[in-house]
Amino acid sequence: MSLDLPPGLGLPMVYLVDDEDVVRDAVAWLLRSRRLLSQGHGSAEAFEAALDADPGVQPGRWPTSPSCLLLDLRMHGMSGLALFERLGDRGLTQAMPVIFLTGHGDVPTAVAAVKRGAFDFVEKPFSNNALVDRIERALLVSAETIGARRERAQRLRGLDELTEREHLI
Repeated sequence: MSLDLPPGLGLPMVYLVDDEDVVRDAVAWLLRSRRLLSQGHGSAEAFEAALDADPGVQPGRWPTSPSCLLLDLRMHGMSGLALFERLGDRGLTQAMPVIFLTGHGDVPTAVAAVKRGAFDFVEKPFSNNALVDRIERALLVSAETIGARRERAQRLRGLDELTEREHLI
């Protein structure tokens, strides 16, 4: 699959949250080899703190460019599933599909994650090509969501600019 995003949406970003340095480094290298940007975090808490520190992170407005989150299920501290639920409660997963990565996956956990809105569930070790294909699909979904959000905002701005008389017509 080749990533063909609509123009004007900015560069795609893949967020990596995994407590294993070797996994983050390997996935980051894989993404770089496919010309995809990534940002790694060693814990759920570190990722959440980075979001909290960014004033541009607002529900329904973030992310502004196609993004997805690769999230380890089991980590020291907050679990990936707990972070996923917290991000969902904050409205931050609408345009950022979440792909769970785990070395300890089981069918009930995978089903529960997908029912809660996860984009996909991938077991470690994973096939590089299959993982990149899933990431690219997630980025396309993100781009579609961001594009639709921008179109809605543009229509609303157009409505706000109508005169009182134009509203009556």
